[in-house]
Amino acid sequence: MNLFGLDVWEWLALFQHELLLFAGIFFLIGAADDFAVDIAWLWLRITGRTKTPKLSRMALRRSSLSGDAAVFIPAWQEADVIGYTVLHILGNWPQSRMRLYVGCYRNDAATIEAAMKAAGNDKRLRIVIHDRVGPSTKADCLNRLYAALCDDERRRGVRAHMVVFHDAEDMVDPAALGLLDQAIGQHAGAAQFVQLPVQPMPQPASMLIGSHYCEEFAEAHGRTMVVRDALGAGLPGAGVGCAIEREALEQLRLRHVDRVPFEAESLTEDYEMGLSVAAMGGRSRFLRARGDDGALIATRAYFPDQLGAVVRQKTRWVHGIALQGWDRIGWSRNLIESWMRARDRRGPLTSLVLLMGYLLLAVSAILWAAAQLGAAQTLPLSPALKGLLWVNFAAFVWRASWRFAFTARIYGIAEGLMAIIRIPIANIIAIMAGRRAIKAYISSLRGSAVYWDKTQHNAHPMRPATPVEQPA
Repeated sequence: MNLFGLDVWEWLALFQHELLLFAGIFFLIGAADDFAVDIAWLWLRITGRTKTPKLSRMALRRSSLSGDAAVFIPAWQEADVIGYTVLHILGNWPQSRMRLYVGCYRNDAATIEAAMKAAGNDKRLRIVIHDRVGPSTKADCLNRLYAALCDDERRRGVRAHMVVFHDAEDMVDPAALGLLDQAIGQHAGAAQFVQLPVQPMPQPASMLIGSHYCEEFAEAHGRTMVVRDALGAGLPGAGVGCAIEREALEQLRLRHVDRVPFEAESLTEDYEMGLSVAAMGGRSRFLRARGDDGALIATRAYFPDQLGAVVRQKTRWVHGIALQGWDRIGWSRNLIESWMRARDRRGPLTSLVLLMGYLLLAVSAILWAAAQLGAAQTLPLSPALKGLLWVNFAAFVWRASWRFAFTARIYGIAEGLMAIIRIPIANIIAIMAGRRAIKAYISSLRGSAVYWDKTQHNAHPMRPATPVEQPA
């Protein structure tokens, strides 16, 4: 069949050529963006500004806090893990001036019961029951925890010094609270917002899906956040292992029309919090330090290990950061800040380019097979297009090398090699999450309610392999 004088194979060859041009150019733009961050990190490395200090974990664990510290954990249907998290926090952060606030919903009795059992007689735990039927949003639950903190401050006549944020499945580092307190202390040069590294734990039972978070955070919190911090750009909060000065949180509350610190409709309130502190002129720090055992002082956790849960989580990230962020935060007059926000928001475009790349592979495979059978002829590539392909191939090798290096540095050579093997899996997840995020964003523009589309957590680093009851 001919159309405009071309048969189906010739049209397919033209389609392949246009896909090659589109994907090649946009892959190159993305590679140049990442390369700029790489060069910045290398310069920091050469000048000694990426050196990670080594601190005594025991000394930080036993250190007295400079003021009251409130730890917020919003929880919805987290009965499987919340008990272990509460037990671990209370056991590893013994400071008497720490208060742990766990936000639960009135229609989630299982989570409430699990948290209460884990606390035992420790009076530092406060379980806050939300008066709404869950789930609402994580931001809304955090607002309820903030209201509970304000009530406690009025009763006790003492205002908290900082607020620390964690999730229900986290395993905190024993040194983390003391380190955060030092960074947000009352001394000169103190920060108003601090983020510690997040270190996902490898999952042998889900090496291709659950463990792919390892390399993502190894690069993000070993390279990108280090560069952002050095360049003075706003630091996005990860929602775990981060702390904000109490006064800065109050200033965020006053900036909002509803007079709450977090916009209830936001899907990534932690990301917005970090950038908002910088926008107010506050100082932010990404704090990488190691204990005397050589391991990072970081928040550790098992991330989702099922494809559906992973896509759902990353949909929320793309929707909140790339799409909502465009509306809610906008841009900045500062060139560096605008560059970093553009990097944060490239998720949907990256998904599209990756989709075009995999479509290109499929079309090329079909045309190659047809050419072997004598049914089609491939179009010759121009020297410029050949050069574009070679540059993109070199960029891929470069990026894979960095991914291996940062992953192997934390998890070992075997996991570093797995990080390269998982690249196609991570790309497919990104494509699926990008499509789902755009669909969800369009629905929100049409007036659909925003709610806590959270992932279910069943695994916890402290939980034995054999199911047992939550700690009593």
